[in-house]
Amino acid sequence: MNKIIVFGFLLSSIISFSQVKTSFNQPPEWSKKVVWYQIFLERFRNGDSSNDPRKEDIKGSYPGFIPENWQTTPWNQSWYKEDVYFPEYSKGKDFNGNAIENLGQKVQLRRYGGDLQGVLDKIDYLDSLGITAIYFNPLNDAPSLHKYDARNWRHIDRNFGPNPKKDVEIMQSENPTNPNTWKMTTADSMFVEVVGKLHKRGIRVILDYSWNHTGNTFWAWEDVVKNQENSKYKDWYWVHSFDNPETLENEFKYQGWFNVPDLPEIKETQHVDHTEGIIPFHGDIYSQEVKQHIFNVSKRWLDPNGDGDCSDGIDGFRLDVAAELPLEFWEEYRTFVRTINPDAYIIGEVWWEKFPNKLLNPKPYLNGKIFDAVMNYRWYRSARDFFNESPNVIPVTEFVDSLNSYRKNIDVNMNYAMMNLNASHDTPRVLTSLFNKTGYKQTSAEDYKTQKPNLETYKILKLLLAHQFTYIGSPHVWAGDEMGMWGADDPHTRKPLIWKDFEYENEVHDGFNDEVKFNDDLFIYYQKVISIRNENPVLQTGELEFIKQDNENRILAYSRFNQNKEILVVFNMSNEPKEIKLKVRRKDYSPILNQTKIKEKDNFIKIKLEPKSSEIIASKS
Repeated sequence: MNKIIVFGFLLSSIISFSQVKTSFNQPPEWSKKVVWYQIFLERFRNGDSSNDPRKEDIKGSYPGFIPENWQTTPWNQSWYKEDVYFPEYSKGKDFNGNAIENLGQKVQLRRYGGDLQGVLDKIDYLDSLGITAIYFNPLNDAPSLHKYDARNWRHIDRNFGPNPKKDVEIMQSENPTNPNTWKMTTADSMFVEVVGKLHKRGIRVILDYSWNHTGNTFWAWEDVVKNQENSKYKDWYWVHSFDNPETLENEFKYQGWFNVPDLPEIKETQHVDHTEGIIPFHGDIYSQEVKQHIFNVSKRWLDPNGDGDCSDGIDGFRLDVAAELPLEFWEEYRTFVRTINPDAYIIGEVWWEKFPNKLLNPKPYLNGKIFDAVMNYRWYRSARDFFNESPNVIPVTEFVDSLNSYRKNIDVNMNYAMMNLNASHDTPRVLTSLFNKTGYKQTSAEDYKTQKPNLETYKILKLLLAHQFTYIGSPHVWAGDEMGMWGADDPHTRKPLIWKDFEYENEVHDGFNDEVKFNDDLFIYYQKVISIRNENPVLQTGELEFIKQDNENRILAYSRFNQNKEILVVFNMSNEPKEIKLKVRRKDYSPILNQTKIKEKDNFIKIKLEPKSSEIIASKS
């Protein structure tokens, strides 16, 4: 973007930060206008090697023991290369008593040292990409690479800040249940600094939390394990039976998230078995003490210095496995969060009803009492299947019907506030997903292609992005996709990012030897579609009309319009060149994506599109 555009955009961002309070039952206006960028901090950038994880920092994470010669992994090491400590896995078994044999198990102990300094170092990069909101995966103190196994919720992870040793001392000096004793660690202070610097660039920030479970090193859970029935935190968790100290057998049994033993679940007022399917359910969190603790932690990051001015705090929360907590709890949570910051954005991960094919209808969570939006997996599955023609070729009308059905009966403002993602830490990277002509979630390693995608895949991705950045809802970028990264499902979607100032070892795997390098062409394309989105408010809040649905010729076109402007988005999904005639609302149109020639006459335009190509066409006003 040129300097004038950047200045104008930053000015509009500053203005949006001081908007009138949002209605309680509506998403904040800013959430309709942003471009999301998701950061998994451990794999983003190592800006300070002095705070890299040590053995004592990762104690309690999978597999349950740490090899004697464990060490951090070099940032530029080939993903499939064995770490020096991998042979020691043969000496032990994991939490579940399983041998540690495959790469997916082995890499769970890898740490690369990504930290907050890495974000500070790359704010200019983020700004140059054009993103306007960041969704951070959990930053709470935790031993794992993913941080969903919280050691405590109230602090930023010790290894994300400048002084891990000092931060541990500070944490140990506090009473975890008394927020009046909580202090700011060096990592906490650096996070507040990061938020402040991002806000100055017009970039919003939300934090990821899972209130459904903690880790097995969480202070309250450690007390339960130690004191059993005598623990004052015994009602925080789903404990099915306590140990009887008078017997040799250990009768201690509890509920872990999806039976994962290192993720003990927080107890609700009714027990719901989610293993056979996930549906909305009524109830609350059982312990008022743990609920108050959740509220205290949430307030801490909404208003870090507690002065009632939330400008120095985060702008909302992304809530993990949200459908596995009761509706009434979420209603109370929304009330609490919006009381602290009426302009906060609350988004839920509402995903599967039944894995791997049935997605959950999010409508019960979008009634104005719970979430502002959900992660829009339903949109992506349909869009991916259509543009990728997988697992089958989808008729144009069927694709449009699916999109319309997803928006139906959901508040129009919530549709505009949806987070439209095509990849994340929990799915294959978008390039790898498109490279495979199977279903959108990897369900088997058999015949799944994990090497560098072919050129045709990059072409399909550009079609998908043209749609994603012009459709209703706020587009999302999984950090690294804009760099051209590829990778299968978790853990392979969580490789360290490929920065230009590193030389990376080739990725050698299954007979392939692929160069790992920042993709400038793809980055420029991301910049382009992001700038088109940012510079055209009609794409953020304008109406939508599908103006051509031609199954025979595989042509799709839609209009985004308001009283000031119209933008046409057109796709030729056939294998032949097509001349397409479209009726328009205004005059003086020009192509703004690929500069394809158009002819304009009598309220119609004509455009000739090459096979599997797209164009975005904008009126002057």
